[in-house]
Amino acid sequence: MPEQPLARPATGIGHSVRRREDQRLLRGQGRYVADMAVPGQLHAAFLRSPHAHARILGLHLDAARGMPGVVAIFTGADLCADGVGSLPSGWVVRDRTGRPNAEPPHYPLAVDKVRHVGEPLAVVIAGTPAQARDAAEAIEADYEVLEAAADLGTALHATAPRVWDHLPDNLCCDWEIGDAAAVEAAFARAAHRVRLSLVNNRLVPAPMEPRAAVAAHDTAMGTTTLWTTSQNPHTVRGTLCGSVLNIPETDLRVISPDVGGGFGTKIFLYPEETTLTWAARRLGRAIRWVGDRTESFLTDVQGRDHRTECELALDAEGIFIGLRVVTLANVGAYLTGGATAIPTYYYAPLLAGVYRTPAIWCNVKLTFTNTVSVDAYRGAGRPEASYVLERLVDEAAKVTGIDRVALRRRNFIGADQFPYPTPLGLEYDSGDHESTLRLALEAADLEGFPARKAAARQRGRLRGLGISTYVEIAGGTPSRVVGQLGGRGARSESAQVRVHPSGAVTVFSGAHSHGQGHETTFAQIVADRLGVPFERVRVVQGDTDQVPFGRGTAASRSLVVGGSAILKAVDKIVAKGRIIAAHRLEAAAGDVVFEPGLFRVDGTDRTMSFAEVARAAYTPHDYPIDEIEPGLDETAFYDPKNWTYPGGCHICELEVDPDTGEVTLEKIVAVDDLGEIINPMIVHGQIHGGLAQGAGQALLEGCGFDEAGQMVTASFQDYAIPRAHDLPSFTVLTHGTPCEHNPLKAKGCAEVGSVGLPPAVVNALLDALAELGVRDISMPATPLRVWQAIQDARGTAPRPA
Repeated sequence: MPEQPLARPATGIGHSVRRREDQRLLRGQGRYVADMAVPGQLHAAFLRSPHAHARILGLHLDAARGMPGVVAIFTGADLCADGVGSLPSGWVVRDRTGRPNAEPPHYPLAVDKVRHVGEPLAVVIAGTPAQARDAAEAIEADYEVLEAAADLGTALHATAPRVWDHLPDNLCCDWEIGDAAAVEAAFARAAHRVRLSLVNNRLVPAPMEPRAAVAAHDTAMGTTTLWTTSQNPHTVRGTLCGSVLNIPETDLRVISPDVGGGFGTKIFLYPEETTLTWAARRLGRAIRWVGDRTESFLTDVQGRDHRTECELALDAEGIFIGLRVVTLANVGAYLTGGATAIPTYYYAPLLAGVYRTPAIWCNVKLTFTNTVSVDAYRGAGRPEASYVLERLVDEAAKVTGIDRVALRRRNFIGADQFPYPTPLGLEYDSGDHESTLRLALEAADLEGFPARKAAARQRGRLRGLGISTYVEIAGGTPSRVVGQLGGRGARSESAQVRVHPSGAVTVFSGAHSHGQGHETTFAQIVADRLGVPFERVRVVQGDTDQVPFGRGTAASRSLVVGGSAILKAVDKIVAKGRIIAAHRLEAAAGDVVFEPGLFRVDGTDRTMSFAEVARAAYTPHDYPIDEIEPGLDETAFYDPKNWTYPGGCHICELEVDPDTGEVTLEKIVAVDDLGEIINPMIVHGQIHGGLAQGAGQALLEGCGFDEAGQMVTASFQDYAIPRAHDLPSFTVLTHGTPCEHNPLKAKGCAEVGSVGLPPAVVNALLDALAELGVRDISMPATPLRVWQAIQDARGTAPRPA
């Protein structure tokens, strides 16, 4: 009987395989940067500015240099004298006149001024962490304290202090997209106009692992190794070796081992890892720095921070005909990798959402302030767009008297209208917004809500239900388009698939995991396509000497782009395997077909298993060497053809205690269109995480500064992140329409919770408070803020003395 193709294993695509990396992580066997110990290593501590804006008049180092254990102290002047350059931004965005955005220098250690609290001025290198910290505290710094431009709302005023002397208006870029004239015409003929003023609150990323770095220089080889908590080790290497340190890439190895969470904040090259790399080369020693949580609050890149005026125009039937949005976006004092792209290209094009609005115009003013940099944070631009649009839609339902569900359905892009070009330049390839809405409404039991609301009223509680229907972008767009838009890097991804003589497989991926489960998901793809045991597939990532190239992990790109690169490399393996099998089976290569685990001469019972072909690849005793090269090891690059467009519907049901303002989340339903799913369990876990962060933004998290630029939420005593008891059990469902342009048909999943949920929570809260006359509330809707809104609506708010 002919040999049958191997059955697809229960570890392949579509199966909820347990994450293989969890065993070592849960047992304390993870490999984190803080665990690294290099023989003879020194330790670093940074002197940081206590002021948001000040001129540096002098640094007195003698006392610190004489303290026990101190090996060296370096300042910004030392780095500049050695030619260390500015940390570059990753994008150049052009304003409405075609001028590039302002890009002031960002030196690793401040040179003339400090421009935010926590900015480093000097680094102390000593024998122990305590000695380095004590010496840093002993440095006396003379400052001329200057007024700070700390408030986004006033930073552009003519009288505001200047963050940069050559930018009198603190404007980084005045950018626009869309057709202003068409929008003006739509508003002129509108039967209904809806207007809102919205704040998208500033967020502090809080990964479990603070940033850390260890740099070691090999004086014999002239090479340096940097271990760092980065989502993007190849980008760190490329940026450091470029205009910053100006050294060959062959002289620097960057290793990013296990990383305890990132959420965007670990994408970028930071001053600390730059300074350590330079100092290690200067001293010929290994140097270690592990940041603490206070340093994370003061120096890690933060997220969101928008102030927006937005208007929606509707005709008499409730059809959206025009949208106008004007946004102030904070970029902080210095531009980081995506600081100019996140509030422009990652934000404004998504204002079309899931609707057929024909005319849209958006103006974004990127604004410098004396605060730490603002850049990518889970969702990165898409949550801000979703919040604007879904708040407007709910307000439009109130103004027009049209049911909020019916209004959304009336304006949806239909499932039969894909591919759908938006007026803002995107082309959605697939989607089914009606189905995700229907499934979410069923799971939320919308029909039973009035009874639950009445029961809550009997208990003295106010109950509300909120809806958000959304679409986001994930993965990446073609590198040529990124270049046209001003991006300085590519968006392609690499993968190498190495089949060993035994048939075991090693995958080298340029993507990088910081909690997403790549070691499992990527192995599933390879096991499924090649028919090899899942346990025999090993995944290597996060090492620039082992992986030839990579863009790391951000923007939900790992599976969509990194996984597609792996699949391309697998296809090359299969193609070569067919040639080897054809030679051994004495057939034409075109007659050999591959089924997972088995090569077969079509129409015959002549076969070779995948393991047999692997062995044959490395034992070319009778190969025609001119035709078949020994080995079975292939590399591929995948450059995306378009963004992918996850979407869906999120519903929140909550209760409010009107006497205290306390909000209790009773039910959260998320129905998401993520395309094809590799591992449902991992996908659900990532959605859970995103929902938690979305709920945190809506109700708990808000980063604030006083007028002097001092952060008033600089610890977990003042900055609240969600805990387990703050959240209900989530109902998570998926309804996928396949992506039409990547080989995995996947869309990305990690950020949908933070994109879709915040407006659903705020819409639910306003639904609950509507009977009291509360029409608006800003995030985070803390108990105090909710209570104050209730008192204002009742006319009984306490007045200041």
